[in-house]
Amino acid sequence: MHSYIDTAKSLPETLKFYRRDVITMANRINLNGTSFHGAGAIAEIVNEAQAHGFQKAFVCSDPDLIKFGVTKKVTDVLDEAGLAYEIYSDIKANPTIQNVQNGVAAFKSAEADYIVAIGGGSSMDTAKAIGIIIANPEFEDVRSLEGTAPTKNPCVPIIAVPTTAGTAAEVTINYVITDVEKKRKFVCVDPHDMPVIAVVDPEMMSSMPKGLTASTGMDALTHAIEGYTTKAAWEMTDMFHLKAIELISKSLRSAVANEKEGREGMALGQYIAGMGFSNVGLGIAHSMAHTLGAVYDTPHGVACAMMLPIVMEYNAECTGEKYKEIAKAMGVEGVDDMSVEEYRKAAVDAVRKLSVDVGIPTKLEALKEEDLSFLAESAHADACAPGNPKDASVEDLKDLFRKLM
Repeated sequence: MHSYIDTAKSLPETLKFYRRDVITMANRINLNGTSFHGAGAIAEIVNEAQAHGFQKAFVCSDPDLIKFGVTKKVTDVLDEAGLAYEIYSDIKANPTIQNVQNGVAAFKSAEADYIVAIGGGSSMDTAKAIGIIIANPEFEDVRSLEGTAPTKNPCVPIIAVPTTAGTAAEVTINYVITDVEKKRKFVCVDPHDMPVIAVVDPEMMSSMPKGLTASTGMDALTHAIEGYTTKAAWEMTDMFHLKAIELISKSLRSAVANEKEGREGMALGQYIAGMGFSNVGLGIAHSMAHTLGAVYDTPHGVACAMMLPIVMEYNAECTGEKYKEIAKAMGVEGVDDMSVEEYRKAAVDAVRKLSVDVGIPTKLEALKEEDLSFLAESAHADACAPGNPKDASVEDLKDLFRKLM
């Protein structure tokens, strides 16, 4: 099944983590202990907190969610049940090492014993890093968590409540932190950061503006397609990813229009994508998006959406018949009668059309030729890069970045 890799010795460390089958002949799946899905699911937070004997919550949520009353939907539930909590909101998009270190200090001061993470990837990633460091203080510098750090203890228990339909951070073992000093984002992959409970309530996503709905939705599609084509993909994760591609393709346009059915479809689709990619890794669309976020502060979903069709074209020759299944899942008709070249183009075209339909730009004006070497080198070193189905050189990555200019 995995004949393209002969020995574990040839694998980068991050890919070894996902490709356990090469070493042990076993595929591993990490998921939440419990997850709740559907409108009104946030009411279950109280039951779970009480059942676990938790005493005080450390609520991680970003300033905008607090300002617009989204966080309050959850804290109202805690207030009604008389559950103690303290809010931490020193969180920005593309969260930084400083955001994490400030959060660690705030958690200690709060004397909390669990975290309620409310938000998109930024709130979730900050919460995961805080929870890991509290349980593994030897990693308090944060930078040492990059890649597959050898943490020994599970993080502080996290109840994760997503407010965007895209990152699936509530069901992944990944988090991403920005090193402002070095102008780079680094990926941390650690089963110890998995939230114990995920509460996926589409009503928590209803206040998302159109642009954020579109960009996080395309991030979810990138997760599903990269997870489906990554070197570590296998039958169970293929099942997750194909269903996620189908749900996202059917639901994203409707979700951007703020229709209930579309929001519900995206909430489920992005979660299912997370069930897959978290366990097999991603590819260079993500490694390049991380770099764009670190250098230009490009929103992650926008960067992924711009890179995805470009990377799909680059990867096509190394994907077997997988683009046929992607095209089918995206609703392309007549796929079975197409040649290999035709269905690969059809899959890429379907992705590109969805991206344009929901208002994602195709060019990045901030991108400069003089930045390309640094961007490509950073993307090449990113923990997501080794999973790409086609090995990309620094020069290849430069050429791919140029397609955004």
